[in-house]
Amino acid sequence: MVYVTEQTLTDVVRKRWSDIPDPRLQQVMQALVKHLHAFVREIEPSQAEWATAIDFLTRTGKLCDDKRQEFILLSDVLGVSMLVDAINHRRSSQATPSTVEGPFHVPGAPPMANGANMAANAPGIPCFCIGKVHGVGGEPIVGAALDLWQTDGEGFYEAQRPGIDGVWMRGLYRTQGDGSYLIRTVAPIAYTIPMDGTIGELMNRTNMSHMRPAHIHFALDAPGYHGLVTHLFQAGDKWIQNDAVYGVKEPLIVEFKKLPAGSKAPSGEIMNEPFYVVNYDFVLERKAQAAAA
Repeated sequence: MVYVTEQTLTDVVRKRWSDIPDPRLQQVMQALVKHLHAFVREIEPSQAEWATAIDFLTRTGKLCDDKRQEFILLSDVLGVSMLVDAINHRRSSQATPSTVEGPFHVPGAPPMANGANMAANAPGIPCFCIGKVHGVGGEPIVGAALDLWQTDGEGFYEAQRPGIDGVWMRGLYRTQGDGSYLIRTVAPIAYTIPMDGTIGELMNRTNMSHMRPAHIHFALDAPGYHGLVTHLFQAGDKWIQNDAVYGVKEPLIVEFKKLPAGSKAPSGEIMNEPFYVVNYDFVLERKAQAAAA
């Protein structure tokens, strides 16, 4: 048996963790030990700092439930979520870029008719999203699902609104025969990531922004095409270059065109108040098997 010293410990541990039949798990654990030990050797934590780190992770875990995921938020602010997303979505440069899902997606959004209002009774300025969903080759995609979720006009998601009974600021739409879609909602606003937990404690010890620029989340799905999780960001937002979770990609920055009261909305109605129109075409890439067929 090899007894460890500070110099030999990493090699001894890696050798021990090589005894794993599953090759992928062996690869993961070998890399984890290698880089984790290198990190510890670089920063040389005191015993008190090590205990603080364990306490931080413990408290982070205790904050997680079915509507809040503090560990995802930690991954987000460290840029890990965006890196994992980039690695897993190396698509055609012509396809709409993906970005992080974030911690506020709630599965099971209710089906909405084309043009229906998913923000009924929510505070905010009316906003219409219009456009088409098509493939890289330009073909319209009929019946594609668009799952939306966003903040209301006061910057709150469903999980953050106390006393909400039922669905809030989310809906599931389908594209029409020509691949078009029409969504009515309210314009989102920039908002702070949750600062009342362990990640907030960490961010408050920095000079970094904890704001996210105004955006709407979209998850698109269509048979034969790669799924897409992305955002549309409001051009000109104060925080567009300092997104706390590094989610902004240039092709996803769009104009929220504001029209005055008395203007005709994309739905055909004359609006008695100012409203926004967001026009964006989503481009999906075919799966390899579907493309070959």
